[in-house]
Amino acid sequence: MTDELLVVRAQLGERAALAELVDRWRVPVWTYVRRMLDAERADDVAQEVWLAVVRGLPRLREPDRFAPWLFTIARRSVTDRLRGRYAREHEALAADRAIVEDPVEALVDRAELVGLLAELPVPEREILVLFYLEDLSIEDCARICQVPVGTVKSRLNRARRLSREHLEKKGYRA
Repeated sequence: MTDELLVVRAQLGERAALAELVDRWRVPVWTYVRRMLDAERADDVAQEVWLAVVRGLPRLREPDRFAPWLFTIARRSVTDRLRGRYAREHEALAADRAIVEDPVEALVDRAELVGLLAELPVPEREILVLFYLEDLSIEDCARICQVPVGTVKSRLNRARRLSREHLEKKGYRA
C-alpha cells in the first residue's frame, strides 16, 4: 500500500493505517535524527516527531508529499533541540560524545562516517544526510530545509569539499 493511501486512511481515523505508516517510517526518521544528534537525544526527538505527526496528519493537504512533510517535522524538531540546548551543552557535548560512543560502532568502518558527519557544520550535515543517506531529491531537501534549490546544491558541494579535506587530513587520498 502506498504512503499516500495510508495517509488518507489514517486521516479518516483508521488506526491500522497510522500504525503501518509509523512502522514504515520509524527507522528512517530515527536514523535521520540520530545522525543529527547524539543517541540519548535522538530517542526523545524521534518521539516528539511522531507526536507532531499524529497531531498534524489531519491537516496534511497533500498526502502524496508525506515523506518531505515528515522530514520537515523531523528537521524542525532537531533544530529546536539544537537551538534550545546548544548554549548550555556546548562544553558538555564533547564529554557526552565520549560516553555515548558505542564500542561496537567504533570497530565498524561507519565510525569514520559518524566522525566525519559530526565535524561538518549543521546545515551541510543536514543536507548530506537527507540527500545521500535518506535518498531524498534536491527539491525535497530544499522544501524540508526551506531554502532554494541552489542553496541545497551549494551546501552539498561544501559538504563534499569539507569531507574530502577531512579525509585527506586523515591520510586518505581521493
